[in-house]
Amino acid sequence: MAGKHANNYGEKEAKTYTEKPKKKRKGLKIFGIVVLTLVIIIAGVLGGAYWYIADKFGKMQQVAINEEELNIDTQVEENLSGYRNIALFGVDSRDDNLGRGNRSDCIIIASINNKTKEIKLLSVYRDTYVQIEGHGLDKITHAYSYGEAPLALSTLNTNLDLNIKEFVTVNFDLVAEAVNLLGGVDINIEQSEIQYINEYIDSTSSSTGIASKHITKTGMQTLDGVQAVAYSRIRYTAGGDYKRTERMRDVLTAMLQKIKTKSIGEINNFLDVILPKVYTNIEANDIIALIPDMMNFKVTDSIGWPYETKGITLSAWYGVPVTLEENVTRLHEELFGEENYTPTATVQEISDSIIKKTGYQ
Repeated sequence: MAGKHANNYGEKEAKTYTEKPKKKRKGLKIFGIVVLTLVIIIAGVLGGAYWYIADKFGKMQQVAINEEELNIDTQVEENLSGYRNIALFGVDSRDDNLGRGNRSDCIIIASINNKTKEIKLLSVYRDTYVQIEGHGLDKITHAYSYGEAPLALSTLNTNLDLNIKEFVTVNFDLVAEAVNLLGGVDINIEQSEIQYINEYIDSTSSSTGIASKHITKTGMQTLDGVQAVAYSRIRYTAGGDYKRTERMRDVLTAMLQKIKTKSIGEINNFLDVILPKVYTNIEANDIIALIPDMMNFKVTDSIGWPYETKGITLSAWYGVPVTLEENVTRLHEELFGEENYTPTATVQEISDSIIKKTGYQ
C-alpha cells in the first residue's frame, strides 16, 4: 500500500545517504504501528469469551493519563467527535522501559471513522519541526522523550489540531518473533531495495539472535520476521525516510491480513508473546466493548505528514512544514473531509513562529 505525498526533501535526503547501514543494534521501527489494530482484530476473532479476552488484554502494561494535559481544543473536539484517533508510538528501549527518555522514532495515528469503520493511517515524520510545550521548537520525536505519552499526545493535538486521548507504545525487540508467529508477511520487493534489505537482514539477525536468509529476487514474496523488519528499516532508496514510513505501513497491512487467517490456538500464542510488551492507557474493557464492530474495520488509506516541507540545519537537521498552517488545513480536508478548514489560533501562532525562526513560508 503506497503512502501519499513524498516530500521534497525526502528525495534530497535519500541521495545524501551513501554510507552502508551500520552493523549495530537499532530500533526496529515497525511494531508500534501494528499492535493496536492487531489487538482489535484479534478481539473480533475471539468473539464472545469475555472472561478469556479480559484476561488476555489484562496482560498489557496499563498507565493512566490526565486528559487535561492533552491540550485538546474545544472546537476541535467537537469537529472530530465522529473520529477516534489513536497514537501508536514505536520506541527503541533496551531495558523494556517504555516511558520518559525514549524517542518515538515511529509515530502513527490510526484514525477510525466511527460511522463507516474505515481506518486511515497517518505517519508523522519524526524530524518534523513543531512546538513542544516547555521546550520550544524542536523535532516531534523528542516530545515522547521529554514527557512520554502525555507530552507526545499534547504535541500532536496542539500542532495538528487533533483530539487524541489514547495511545499504544511498544518496544521493537519482539517484532521478528511476532511476524514469524504469523507465518511471515507478503511484501513486494523492488530491485532498488535488494542491496539494503540484505544488509539490514544481517544486522537484524545479529541484534535479535534470530537466523534468516538473504532476499535473492524481486516481486511479491513471503518475508519472515527478520526480513520484514529489515524491509521496514530501509531508508536509503529514493524517498529516504518518507519511503520508509510507507514500508512500515505495507507491513502493517500485510500483518492485518495474515491475522485474520489464523486459528484460535495460533492467535492465543500470538497474544501471549505480544500483549505483555504493550504499554497503553486503553483499558481491556474499552477494547472488548468494540468487538461487535471490529471485524468491519478496514484500512482504506495511508498518508504521510507533513505534505510540504523543507530541510534546515540549526542545532540539528529538521524537517520544516511549509507552512504548518497550510499542512494542517490540507490534513483536515483529506483525513476528515473538512473542506476549507481553518486551523485554530494556536496552530496559526505556531506556524508564524516557525516562519520567523526559519524564514520558510
